[in-house]
Amino acid sequence: MDTEFLAELERFTLLVRKRVSTSFTGARRSVKVGRGISPVGYREYRKGDDFKFVDWKVYGRTEKLYVREHEEERSLAVHLLLDASSSMSFGEKFAFGAKVAVGFAYMAIKENEKFSISKFAEMLEPGETKGGRRNLFLSMEELDRTAPSGGTNFRRMVEQFDLSIRSTSLVVVVSDFLDDVEGVVAGIYKLSAHDLILIQILDPAEAALDFEGDLRFIDMESKEAVMTRVTPSVREEYAAKMEEHDRRIREACDAVGADFFSYTTDKPIFEVFSDVHRRAKVWRA
Repeated sequence: MDTEFLAELERFTLLVRKRVSTSFTGARRSVKVGRGISPVGYREYRKGDDFKFVDWKVYGRTEKLYVREHEEERSLAVHLLLDASSSMSFGEKFAFGAKVAVGFAYMAIKENEKFSISKFAEMLEPGETKGGRRNLFLSMEELDRTAPSGGTNFRRMVEQFDLSIRSTSLVVVVSDFLDDVEGVVAGIYKLSAHDLILIQILDPAEAALDFEGDLRFIDMESKEAVMTRVTPSVREEYAAKMEEHDRRIREACDAVGADFFSYTTDKPIFEVFSDVHRRAKVWRA
C-alpha cells in the first residue's frame, strides 16, 4: 500500500459529538464520573472519599461536606470495520476501502488515540485495539495480504461487534453495502450508541452500470450468473434501484445521527477525507 497519501491528512483531526466511554486513559471526555479535571457537580461526602475533593467553600456556607465530581478523561477508540467479502474484489474497491480505513487509523494515532481494523464478510474478524505507527504499518501489511472472499452478512457482523465492544466509540464502516438493505438498516440501529460513519465504496462501472449489449453477469458472492441485455432503459431501472437502496441506508443514518457517504474508486483519496471533514457530524479540521 502506498503511504504517501497519509501526509496529505496532516491537516485533519477527529472530533466526536458525544462523550466517549472507553477503558483507555487519554484526552477525551468520558461519560463515566471519576477523578478527571472537568467538574460536573457535587454530592454529599461518603466515608472513604478523598478529602482533597471536598469543597470547603460549600462547607463554609452549608456546614455539610460535599465532594466535587469530575468527568474522567478517556481516549477515543476508533474502530474501523472493513468489508472483505468477495464483492469488494471487483475493480479496486478493497484496495480503496483499505486506504480509507488506514487513513482513519492514521488520524487516530496522530492524536495518540487507539484504533482497530476489523475485517468482515459473513462473520467478523475482530482486530486488536492498539496504537502507534508501528502497529499501523503492521495493519497495512496485513491488508495488503488480504484477498476478499465469501458472502456478506452485515446484520450478523454487527451483532458480533456489539458483543465484543464494551465502550462507546467512533465506529467507521467501509463497505459497498450491497447486502440485503433490511440487514444493513438493522445493523445501523444496532450501532447507534456510537459515533457512526458509513462510507460506501463502489466501482465506477457498477455505480453507473457502465456496460452495453448482451452480457453475462456473475454475482461475485453467490456465483449465480444472469444473462441480460443492457439498454438505456435497463440502466435507468438499475440507477433507480441503487438510489432506493442507498436512500434507505441514508434515512436510517439520519434517524440515528450517523453519517453516510458514497464514493467511487476513481475519486482521489484526499478528496474523500476532505469531503468527510467538511460534511460529517463527527469530524473537524
